[in-house]
Amino acid sequence: MSTLERNTWLTSRGPLPYLLARTTAPKPAPALLFLHGARDRGHDLDLLLRWAPPRLVAESAGLPYHFIAPQLPEAATWPERADDLLSLVDALAASGTVDPARVLIAGFSLGAAGAWEIAARHPGRFAGLVAVSGRVPETARPQDLRGLPVRIFHGGSDDKLPAAAIEAHVEALRLQGNPVAYTLYPEGDHFIADRAFADPELEGWLLARRRTATTPPDRAA
Repeated sequence: MSTLERNTWLTSRGPLPYLLARTTAPKPAPALLFLHGARDRGHDLDLLLRWAPPRLVAESAGLPYHFIAPQLPEAATWPERADDLLSLVDALAASGTVDPARVLIAGFSLGAAGAWEIAARHPGRFAGLVAVSGRVPETARPQDLRGLPVRIFHGGSDDKLPAAAIEAHVEALRLQGNPVAYTLYPEGDHFIADRAFADPELEGWLLARRRTATTPPDRAA
Protein backbone atom coordinates (compact mmCIF):
# COMPACT_ATOMS: atom_id res chain seq x y z
CA MET A 1 0.00 0.00 0.00
CA SER A 2 1.21 3.50 -0.78
CA THR A 3 2.23 5.73 2.09
CA LEU A 4 0.28 8.98 2.01
CA GLU A 5 1.99 11.75 3.92
CA ARG A 6 -0.20 14.40 5.56
CA ASN A 7 1.45 17.77 5.26
CA THR A 8 0.58 21.46 5.41
CA TRP A 9 1.86 24.14 3.05
CA LEU A 10 1.99 27.49 4.85
CA THR A 11 0.99 30.47 2.72
CA SER A 12 0.05 34.13 3.14
CA ARG A 13 -3.59 33.09 2.58
CA GLY A 14 -3.49 30.56 5.37
CA PRO A 15 -2.45 26.91 5.64
CA LEU A 16 -3.09 24.53 2.76
CA PRO A 17 -3.19 20.89 3.95
CA TYR A 18 -2.28 18.25 1.39
CA LEU A 19 -1.72 14.56 0.86
CA LEU A 20 1.52 13.50 -0.75
CA ALA A 21 2.45 10.07 -2.11
CA ARG A 22 6.10 9.91 -3.10
CA THR A 23 7.21 7.63 -5.90
CA THR A 24 10.22 5.36 -5.73
CA ALA A 25 10.96 6.12 -9.38
CA PRO A 26 14.30 7.78 -10.15
CA LYS A 27 14.45 11.49 -9.34
CA PRO A 28 13.32 13.88 -10.63
CA ALA A 29 10.01 12.15 -11.36
CA PRO A 30 6.65 13.23 -12.85
CA ALA A 31 3.97 14.62 -10.54
CA LEU A 32 0.19 14.74 -10.64
CA LEU A 33 -1.49 17.65 -8.86
CA PHE A 34 -5.08 16.65 -8.08
CA LEU A 35 -7.85 19.14 -7.24
CA HIS A 36 -10.87 17.69 -5.41
CA GLY A 37 -14.56 18.51 -5.76
CA ALA A 38 -16.79 20.82 -3.69
CA ARG A 39 -17.88 18.13 -1.21
CA ASP A 40 -14.35 17.62 0.07
CA ARG A 41 -13.58 21.16 1.17
CA GLY A 42 -12.83 21.56 4.87
CA HIS A 43 -10.09 20.70 7.35
CA ASP A 44 -10.13 16.89 7.30
CA LEU A 45 -7.84 15.21 4.78
CA ASP A 46 -9.73 11.95 5.29
CA LEU A 47 -12.54 13.46 3.20
CA LEU A 48 -10.30 13.19 0.14
CA LEU A 49 -9.89 9.45 0.66
CA ARG A 50 -13.55 8.70 -0.04
CA TRP A 51 -13.08 8.99 -3.80
CA ALA A 52 -10.61 8.37 -6.58
CA PRO A 53 -7.87 9.19 -7.19
CA PRO A 54 -6.72 9.66 -3.54
CA ARG A 55 -8.47 6.43 -2.48
CA LEU A 56 -6.91 4.50 -5.37
CA VAL A 57 -3.49 5.93 -4.55
CA ALA A 58 -3.85 4.89 -0.90
CA GLU A 59 -4.77 1.35 -1.99
CA SER A 60 -2.03 1.01 -4.60
CA ALA A 61 1.28 -0.78 -4.18
CA GLY A 62 3.11 2.33 -5.36
CA LEU A 63 3.10 4.90 -8.14
CA PRO A 64 5.57 5.76 -10.92
CA TYR A 65 4.89 9.47 -10.21
CA HIS A 66 4.39 11.74 -7.22
CA PHE A 67 0.78 12.44 -6.22
CA ILE A 68 -0.15 15.75 -4.59
CA ALA A 69 -3.70 16.37 -3.33
CA PRO A 70 -4.32 19.67 -1.50
CA GLN A 71 -7.53 20.45 0.38
CA LEU A 72 -9.45 23.71 0.10
CA PRO A 73 -11.07 25.35 3.13
CA GLU A 74 -14.86 25.73 3.14
CA ALA A 75 -16.28 28.06 0.47
CA ALA A 76 -12.90 28.55 -1.24
CA THR A 77 -12.22 27.95 -4.93
CA TRP A 78 -9.13 26.60 -6.63
CA PRO A 79 -8.28 29.68 -8.72
CA GLU A 80 -8.11 31.68 -5.46
CA ARG A 81 -5.28 29.42 -4.32
CA ALA A 82 -3.51 29.02 -7.67
CA ASP A 83 -0.35 30.80 -6.52
CA ASP A 84 -0.19 28.58 -3.44
CA LEU A 85 -0.55 25.43 -5.51
CA LEU A 86 2.19 26.49 -7.91
CA SER A 87 4.53 27.48 -5.09
CA LEU A 88 4.04 24.06 -3.50
CA VAL A 89 4.93 22.31 -6.77
CA ASP A 90 7.89 24.64 -7.25
CA ALA A 91 9.19 23.81 -3.78
CA LEU A 92 9.07 20.10 -4.52
CA ALA A 93 10.79 20.69 -7.86
CA ALA A 94 13.49 22.79 -6.19
CA SER A 95 14.25 19.89 -3.86
CA GLY A 96 15.01 17.72 -6.88
CA THR A 97 12.02 15.48 -6.24
CA VAL A 98 9.72 16.62 -9.04
CA ASP A 99 10.56 17.09 -12.71
CA PRO A 100 9.08 20.55 -13.53
CA ALA A 101 8.65 19.55 -17.17
CA ARG A 102 6.43 16.60 -16.20
CA VAL A 103 3.87 18.14 -13.86
CA LEU A 104 0.25 17.43 -14.73
CA ILE A 105 -2.92 18.90 -13.26
CA ALA A 106 -6.14 16.95 -12.75
CA GLY A 107 -9.49 17.62 -11.15
CA PHE A 108 -12.96 16.33 -10.45
CA SER A 109 -16.06 18.57 -10.68
CA LEU A 110 -15.13 21.84 -8.91
CA GLY A 111 -11.53 20.68 -9.18
CA ALA A 112 -11.80 20.10 -12.93
CA ALA A 113 -13.15 23.62 -13.41
CA GLY A 114 -10.24 24.87 -11.33
CA ALA A 115 -7.74 22.85 -13.35
CA TRP A 116 -9.03 24.34 -16.61
CA GLU A 117 -8.81 27.89 -15.28
CA ILE A 118 -5.40 27.53 -13.64
CA ALA A 119 -3.92 25.92 -16.76
CA ALA A 120 -5.34 28.73 -18.91
CA ARG A 121 -3.94 31.40 -16.56
CA HIS A 122 -0.52 29.78 -16.62
CA PRO A 123 0.00 28.60 -20.21
CA GLY A 124 2.94 26.30 -20.69
CA ARG A 125 3.09 25.45 -16.97
CA PHE A 126 1.68 21.91 -17.17
CA ALA A 127 2.53 18.88 -19.26
CA GLY A 128 -1.11 17.76 -19.42
CA LEU A 129 -4.56 18.12 -17.91
CA VAL A 130 -7.13 15.53 -16.80
CA ALA A 131 -10.70 16.77 -16.31
CA VAL A 132 -13.46 14.58 -14.87
CA SER A 133 -17.09 15.79 -14.67
CA GLY A 134 -16.08 19.43 -14.72
CA ARG A 135 -17.37 22.48 -16.52
CA VAL A 136 -14.99 24.65 -18.50
CA PRO A 137 -15.04 28.24 -17.20
CA GLU A 138 -15.49 30.98 -19.82
CA THR A 139 -12.13 32.35 -18.72
CA ALA A 140 -10.40 29.14 -19.84
CA ARG A 141 -10.25 30.14 -23.50
CA PRO A 142 -9.07 27.50 -25.98
CA GLN A 143 -6.32 29.81 -27.27
CA ASP A 144 -4.85 30.03 -23.76
CA LEU A 145 -4.63 26.24 -23.66
CA ARG A 146 -2.99 25.87 -27.06
CA GLY A 147 -0.71 22.85 -27.28
CA LEU A 148 -1.81 21.36 -23.93
CA PRO A 149 -2.56 17.62 -24.07
CA VAL A 150 -5.92 16.95 -22.44
CA ARG A 151 -7.70 13.83 -21.17
CA ILE A 152 -11.42 14.33 -20.48
CA PHE A 153 -13.97 11.97 -18.88
CA HIS A 154 -17.67 12.75 -18.67
CA GLY A 155 -20.96 11.00 -17.93
CA GLY A 156 -23.73 11.04 -20.50
CA SER A 157 -26.29 11.22 -17.69
CA ASP A 158 -24.54 13.96 -15.71
CA ASP A 159 -27.41 16.11 -14.42
CA LYS A 160 -25.03 18.91 -13.38
CA LEU A 161 -23.42 19.46 -16.76
CA PRO A 162 -24.66 18.24 -20.18
CA ALA A 163 -22.08 16.34 -22.17
CA ALA A 164 -22.77 18.64 -25.14
CA ALA A 165 -21.16 21.54 -23.28
CA ILE A 166 -17.95 19.58 -22.80
CA GLU A 167 -17.97 18.25 -26.34
CA ALA A 168 -18.12 21.77 -27.75
CA HIS A 169 -14.91 22.58 -25.88
CA VAL A 170 -13.33 19.32 -27.04
CA GLU A 171 -14.05 20.32 -30.63
CA ALA A 172 -12.63 23.82 -30.14
CA LEU A 173 -9.41 22.44 -28.70
CA ARG A 174 -9.03 19.87 -31.47
CA LEU A 175 -9.61 22.49 -34.15
CA GLN A 176 -6.59 24.44 -32.92
CA GLY A 177 -4.44 21.32 -32.75
CA ASN A 178 -4.56 20.28 -29.09
CA PRO A 179 -4.15 16.54 -28.48
CA VAL A 180 -7.47 15.66 -26.81
CA ALA A 181 -8.63 12.23 -25.64
CA TYR A 182 -12.31 12.25 -24.69
CA THR A 183 -14.15 9.39 -22.95
CA LEU A 184 -17.94 9.51 -22.55
CA TYR A 185 -19.62 7.00 -20.27
CA PRO A 186 -23.14 7.06 -21.78
CA GLU A 187 -24.83 5.79 -18.61
CA GLY A 188 -22.51 7.62 -16.23
CA ASP A 189 -23.75 10.33 -13.87
CA HIS A 190 -21.69 13.13 -12.30
CA PHE A 191 -19.84 10.78 -9.96
CA ILE A 192 -17.62 8.84 -12.35
CA ALA A 193 -14.28 9.63 -10.70
CA ASP A 194 -13.65 6.07 -9.52
CA ARG A 195 -14.18 4.72 -13.01
CA ALA A 196 -12.27 7.49 -14.79
CA PHE A 197 -9.15 7.46 -12.64
CA ALA A 198 -9.04 3.65 -12.77
CA ASP A 199 -8.97 3.74 -16.57
CA PRO A 200 -6.20 1.26 -17.55
CA GLU A 201 -4.76 3.62 -20.17
CA LEU A 202 -4.61 6.71 -17.99
CA GLU A 203 -1.34 5.98 -16.19
CA GLY A 204 0.49 5.41 -19.47
CA TRP A 205 -0.95 8.66 -20.82
CA LEU A 206 0.24 10.55 -17.73
CA LEU A 207 3.76 9.14 -17.92
CA ALA A 208 4.08 9.94 -21.63
CA ARG A 209 3.46 13.65 -21.12
CA ARG A 210 6.32 16.13 -21.08
CA ARG A 211 6.11 19.88 -21.39
CA THR A 212 7.82 20.96 -24.60
CA ALA A 213 7.59 24.76 -24.31
CA THR A 214 7.22 27.37 -21.59
CA THR A 215 4.59 29.34 -23.51
CA PRO A 216 2.18 28.54 -26.34
CA PRO A 217 3.18 29.84 -29.79
CA ASP A 218 0.83 32.85 -29.74
CA ARG A 219 2.36 34.09 -26.46
CA ALA A 220 5.98 33.47 -27.25
CA ALA A 221 8.25 36.47 -26.80
